[in-house]
Amino acid sequence: MRRGTNVHALGGFNQIVILDTIRRNRDGLSRVEIAELTGLSAQTVSNVSRRLLDEGIIREAGQRILGVGKPRIILELDPSGGYAIGVHLDPAVITYVVLDLDGRVVAHSATRTPSGVTPEQVIAAMHDSIEALIDAAGVERGRVLGLGIAAPGPLDLEQGVVLDPPLLEGWHGVALRDALAESTGLMVLLEKDVTAATVAELWTSSAQERDDFMFFYYGTGVGLGLAIAHEAVRGATNNAGDAGHIIVDPEGPVCSCGRRGCLGDAIMPRAVVDRAIASGLITAPDERLGGDRVDALLGELAADAESGDHAASAVFEAMADRIAVAVVTVANLLDLDTVVFGGPYWNRVSPLVLGRVSELVNSSSSLVTTHPIAVAVSRIGDDVAAVGAACLVLDDVLSPRPSALLISG
Repeated sequence: MRRGTNVHALGGFNQIVILDTIRRNRDGLSRVEIAELTGLSAQTVSNVSRRLLDEGIIREAGQRILGVGKPRIILELDPSGGYAIGVHLDPAVITYVVLDLDGRVVAHSATRTPSGVTPEQVIAAMHDSIEALIDAAGVERGRVLGLGIAAPGPLDLEQGVVLDPPLLEGWHGVALRDALAESTGLMVLLEKDVTAATVAELWTSSAQERDDFMFFYYGTGVGLGLAIAHEAVRGATNNAGDAGHIIVDPEGPVCSCGRRGCLGDAIMPRAVVDRAIASGLITAPDERLGGDRVDALLGELAADAESGDHAASAVFEAMADRIAVAVVTVANLLDLDTVVFGGPYWNRVSPLVLGRVSELVNSSSSLVTTHPIAVAVSRIGDDVAAVGAACLVLDDVLSPRPSALLISG
């Protein structure tokens, strides 16, 4: 539990400490309990809580008898006290969510990512969708804390720039953060999509449920989000998690990188669909496959496998084999005990691969960790990266950081 300080000049930090303490105790706390947990004086807690009550960020939730003496008034977070917007820019679909202070999704929308248009046109459409979602949610504009954007890497987070994502055509050095900040008037945070998904799991999990884990992201591309000691791992350039070129099948097809058997080329939805068409498992018109067609055809292939088609089933068995190799490699390297699966395409394949992945990982002769690996599916669903982007805003506003106490010269 982060403790506060009684120095008057640091009231802003103390406010965040108190708010974070209340947020983490779902049953609410009395002012006395808050003082005990934070190390702040009763007067400081009283002053800050009065300010938070006046701002509508917390609320009184009745009384509780705690030992001898008069009942104490309980304070709890008011979920409607503020909202965060999250956007996930995937090469196939753009997802939008609004979260309240409790991290609950109160509004959602999604549109197919347009092809054959400029990034500027996509950004303009994103702005319109964000404004429409705020209106649809009935959220008071003044209570919107900020906007989080999850985008495929590589990114320059300091400059807020999407550098050159391989599956987003034409997005070379696009200043996405500043463009949306200017058009919406909101504080905007940019994050790599797999890291945002990891943040969503951390923010919505309880206690030590998620401490050391990898998030296996299955969208238009494939990536890994990483968490160590309950903190998202970002790396030296904030681009950790590019797992597409982990070699999972040395005898596999040649990847665009020139090597054989890379994870992304082996299991990404477009590659799976292309191979299924080439082998006659599914048929498709001779046309360029957009994200919606890939999604539909992958679903068709999965339906065939679930109905007992052995050739279709073999496709997903091979997918599970490749995923298991990657999971074992990363679990050994970082001593992780959990892998969480999610992303826009995961639910298409999960029933066909999840059980096999768990079995293969934990029976692998290559697994050197001293504990079994827990295999789970994200409870957040397809919107996990968008939710994570919004959680970045909540975390930025609600989580105390000692760096806030430093005085720069």
